[in-house]
Amino acid sequence: MSFSVVIPARYASSRFPGKPLADLAGKPMLQHVYERACESEAVRVVIATDDDRIAQTADGFGAEVCMTSSDHPSGTDRLQEVVQTLGFYADDIVVNVQGDEPLIPPRIINQVAHNLMAVPTAGIATLSEPIETIDALLNPNVVKVITDHQGMALYFSRAPVPWPRDDFMSGERDQMPAGFPWQRHIGLYAYRVKMLNDFVNWPPAALEQTESLEQLRALWHGVGIHVAAADVAPPAGVDTPEDLARIAELLVNG
Repeated sequence: MSFSVVIPARYASSRFPGKPLADLAGKPMLQHVYERACESEAVRVVIATDDDRIAQTADGFGAEVCMTSSDHPSGTDRLQEVVQTLGFYADDIVVNVQGDEPLIPPRIINQVAHNLMAVPTAGIATLSEPIETIDALLNPNVVKVITDHQGMALYFSRAPVPWPRDDFMSGERDQMPAGFPWQRHIGLYAYRVKMLNDFVNWPPAALEQTESLEQLRALWHGVGIHVAAADVAPPAGVDTPEDLARIAELLVNG
C-alpha cells in the first residue's frame, strides 16, 4: 500500500514571518523539507500553502503545490482541504510533514505510514520518544502520550501523565521519577483520508480546547491513534531565526 506526503507551509508567523522561505545553506528552508520528504517512500509529495510567494518558490524547485484557504482553524482542516481538492480516496494514507523541519529523517516518515497500514483499526498513527529529564516532564510545551499494551493512545496531555504520586507527594520534583517510561509525543502524523473527512465535521471537543491539542478531538470521537517509538529521534525544528542559524551550522559542519 502506498502513501503520500503533504507539507503545510504558511508565510505568516508571529515569531518568524516568512519562515518557509528563509535561506538555509543556499536553499529556502521549505526546499530542504521537500527534499527530505522526497527521499521517503511517498509516491506523491505536495506542498500546501495559502501564500503566492511560497507557491511560486515551491514551483521553482519543482514541487507540486496545492493552494488552500487562509481561514482554517487547524492544520488538520488544511490537510483535509488538500486531500479533497486533489481527489484522494477514503482509504488513502497521507503523512503530514511540518514545513519547519528541514532535518526530518525520511525513515520516520516511512515508519509512521507503515505503522498505520499495519493497524486497520487505527485512523491515525504517530510517534514518540523517551522523556529523560524532569524539566521536560514538567514542561507544558512537551506533550506527553500514554498508550495501552497494543500501542494505542489512551491520552495526550501537557501535564505529566501518568502522575507520579508518591514521588511528587514526597517533594521529589528535581529529578526524574523511577518506574515508568514517560514518552514525549512527536508531532508527525499519518492519517486515513476517511478520518480527515470525518474530523472536519466534528466540533472541537472540550478536551481539545482545554489542552490545546487537536488530536484529542479524534480520541474523543473514538478514533484509534497508534503510537510507536520513533526509529530515529528527529532533530528539533525551526521556530526562530536562532533555530535556523543552529541548523545551518549543522548542515555546514555536520
